[in-house]
Amino acid sequence: MEQRLANTWWMAVNNKKFIGTSLLSDIRIDGRGPFDYRNVTIQFGNEDGSSEVQLGQTRVLGFVTSELVQPYRDRPNEGTLAIFTEFSPMADPLFEVGRPGEFAVELGRIVDRGLRESRAVDTESLCVVAGKWVWSIRIDLHIVDNGGNLVDAANIAALAALLTFRRPECSLEEDGQKVIIHKPEVREPLPLIVHHLPIAVTFAFIGSESTVVIDPSHFEETVMGGRLTATLNTNGEICAIQKAGGEGVMQSVILQCLRIASVKAADITGKIKKAVESYNTRRALKKIKRHPDLVDVNNTSRDVQKSKLKIEDSSIKQSYAADNVSDGSSLGDKKSKALLAI
Repeated sequence: MEQRLANTWWMAVNNKKFIGTSLLSDIRIDGRGPFDYRNVTIQFGNEDGSSEVQLGQTRVLGFVTSELVQPYRDRPNEGTLAIFTEFSPMADPLFEVGRPGEFAVELGRIVDRGLRESRAVDTESLCVVAGKWVWSIRIDLHIVDNGGNLVDAANIAALAALLTFRRPECSLEEDGQKVIIHKPEVREPLPLIVHHLPIAVTFAFIGSESTVVIDPSHFEETVMGGRLTATLNTNGEICAIQKAGGEGVMQSVILQCLRIASVKAADITGKIKKAVESYNTRRALKKIKRHPDLVDVNNTSRDVQKSKLKIEDSSIKQSYAADNVSDGSSLGDKKSKALLAI
C-alpha cells in the first residue's frame, strides 16, 4: 500500500525522531493528551447544502446537489448517493490536479461506506416514479487545507451539508408521464430524511502498534505506523471500521479504540446538531423578512370607521355653519327693510 498519509519529503530526520519519541512518552507536540480531540468548527454558506468544517488546521468544504435520474434496475424504488473528493494543491504540495490519487479514492470510500452501509440516508424517500425517476444526491468534498486527519473532517463536512440540504419539490401531471419541478418560491423545498449520524473517528498507531493517539495531526501522520478509522453513531452502533497500513493490532487495543470512539462520536454529533439548529433558525428569519408585513384586518376596519366618523362630523359642522350664515343674512335683510320703512 502506498504510504501517502502526509508530507514526508520536507521533514528532517531529527524532527521525525523527536515527534516519535515524544508520542511514545504520551507527549504530543501540540500539547494535547493521547485521547484529546482538536476543536471542531462548523460553518454554513448562504445556500442550502454547503458547509465548511475546520478541525485544527484542517479545512474541508462540503457541497450537496441533486438531480433527477433513472434508478438502478435492481433498486427501482431507491435514490442514489455518491461522494466525490477534490484535493487542491493549495492544501498540500503533493496533491496533484486532475486524476485523484490513491489517498483521495480511499478517503471517498471511507466516508461513502459509513453513510451507505449504515443506511443513514433514507434513499426510498428519494423515489419520484418507481422504475423511472429518482433523486440522485451528490456530495462534493473539497480539501482546502491538510492539517491532518482528513477523514474525520471530510465526514463531518458531508454530514453537515446533508442536514442543511433541501431538494426541490416535484409533482406529476395528470397523465403521470411528466415530472414538474417546482421553484422554491412556489413550493418549499424538502429536507433529506437522515436516520442517524455516522461519525468517523481516526486513531494513529505509533511505534510497534502499542501507542495509540486520537485525531493525528499533520506532523504525527508522518511517523505513524498505521491508522484505524471507526465509524459509529450515538447509539454505539458500529457503522464501518477500517485498518490501513501497519502490522496487526491486538483485540484489546481495538476494543479500547471503539469505546473511546463511541464517546467522541456522541460529542461530535451534539456539535453538528447544534450548528444545524442555529442555521435553520437563521434561515427561518430570512424567510420571514422576504414576505411583506401582515396587515391586521381588525385594526384597518377600525381606522376606516374612525375616518368615516371624522368625515361625518366635519360635514355636520359645515352644514351647521352654513345654516347659521343663511339665518344671519335673512335677519339683516329684515332689519334693513324696517329702517327704510321708517
